[in-house]
Amino acid sequence: MKLKVTYLFIVLALVYFSSCKHHKTVTTSSDESTETSSKSSSKILKKKYAEKLGVSEADIKNEKLYQFINEWYGVPYKYAGRSKSGIDCSGLTATLYLQVYKKMISPSTKALVEEVKKIKQNDLKEGDLVFFNTNGKSISHVGVYLQNDKFVHASTKKGVMISDMNEPYFKKTYVSSGRVK
Repeated sequence: MKLKVTYLFIVLALVYFSSCKHHKTVTTSSDESTETSSKSSSKILKKKYAEKLGVSEADIKNEKLYQFINEWYGVPYKYAGRSKSGIDCSGLTATLYLQVYKKMISPSTKALVEEVKKIKQNDLKEGDLVFFNTNGKSISHVGVYLQNDKFVHASTKKGVMISDMNEPYFKKTYVSSGRVK
């Protein structure tokens, strides 16, 4: 008898909750909750990267870029890697460009140097590429400029991270900058 009563209660509850008026209220409430959650995570993301870059939250405008960085941050370095189990600098740059800017660029640092329009370091804008000679022979490292002299790249020691172009190592190894055409 208890089973029949429980079953009847479940059926009545389903009928009640699927009524149009109540369903719309639940959907609206759910949509509002998702929207509030999205605004909250956007604010957290902006705050996090504003602190990392030393800028105001209002300066973090390209949320898609910072969401990408957030998802890849800390992924270990792997030469010729192209996944979250390991990625190299040019692979990160090509993946970022495809996912954030919807542009296909070469996943090779040497090829990228030839593909970009050369620009001066003081003309850098978010999304420009920065090139370094880290092997003592030729351009061997690339990153994507963000703002306030910071760039994202795949470091051989710490994986995907944000660094400052004013750090002595990067000042010494910086070669050129370029804008993807």
